This record gives sequence, structure tokens and C-alpha cells, in this order.
Amino acid sequence: MEDAYPVFEGKVHIFNSAIATFYAPSDISGITGMRREYIRATPSWRKGPARYDCVLVNTKPDVTSARAFEVARVFLFFSFVHDNKEYPCAFIQWYSFVGTKPDEDTGCWVIEPEFGDDGLAHVAVIHIGCIIRAAHLMPVTRTAQFVDQSITMHNSLDKSKLFHLNKFVDHHAFMSL
Repeated sequence: MEDAYPVFEGKVHIFNSAIATFYAPSDISGITGMRREYIRATPSWRKGPARYDCVLVNTKPDVTSARAFEVARVFLFFSFVHDNKEYPCAFIQWYSFVGTKPDEDTGCWVIEPEFGDDGLAHVAVIHIGCIIRAAHLMPVTRTAQFVDQSITMHNSLDKSKLFHLNKFVDHHAFMSL
């Protein structure tokens, strides 16, 4: 049986962050609306807990809403050279949209981590050129009870099951929402 992928015996370079540069006209501090932000995927952030940021991945360039993007959490940035060409990649876990429209109360889309029928996380390796920008997720709380105090900014993506995709990061992030 023939292998589906070429044999690779070179070095793999690991990175703890990547920089996304994008146009955000609401941010007047950049040069004509250009913005730059770090996306981190590191097992220890500032000698503390791990930090694995979420991102928007451009999967449907012809769609003009939040549904043009997929949401993912980055666990690793890496690159390798094959046939004299460098491939910068990210190892990610996919998130999926819940429902067909934004939450009625917040106006934000609700998303959840994707899992297969076997209970394993839906993961992939993507080219970092598909990443548009960082995404800010906020845990969804649906009851009037207090939020579990064990949830912190370091573990909320691991402890919560549903999230709001924050559309208020800048007012041009999701203009058509």
C-alpha cells in the first residue's frame, strides 16, 4: 500500500507564538488601521500556567459574517522544510457554532469545542496563513447561580463547554453581525 504522505526526515522547529497582522479600521493607533497581535501557544506563560490562544481561521472567503470563519484553539506552532520550501503550521482543535444565529441576549455567536464520535477532540494541522487573528472566547453561563470560583483566565477554555465568540474586540471585527 502506498503512503498518503511523503516521508519526512528533517527538523521540525517549534514556536511559542505567532504574529497576526490585519486591518482593523476602528483601531486608530495603528498605521491607517493596521493592527498586530501575538497569538500564543506555550506550555508556560510567564513562568505560570500554559496559554493556548484561540484564533479565527479563514475557511470561507466568499462569506461576509462570522460564519466565514472557523474558530480554533492553537496548541502548537511549528515549521519544517520539505523540498526546499518552508511550511509554517499550527496544530489546532476546532470549535463549532451552536445554532444558526447569534445568542439573543448578547448578540454573540455561541460555540463549543468539536469532538468526534469516539470522544476525541477534532484536531488538525493548518497552514498559519489561514489564521486571520486571535479570537476572544467567554464562557457561557446560563443560570443565575454563581460562577465556579475554580474557573480562572488560565483554565476557562478547559473547564467550560460553551463560549460566546466576543464580537466586541473591535467594532469592525464582525461588521455584518
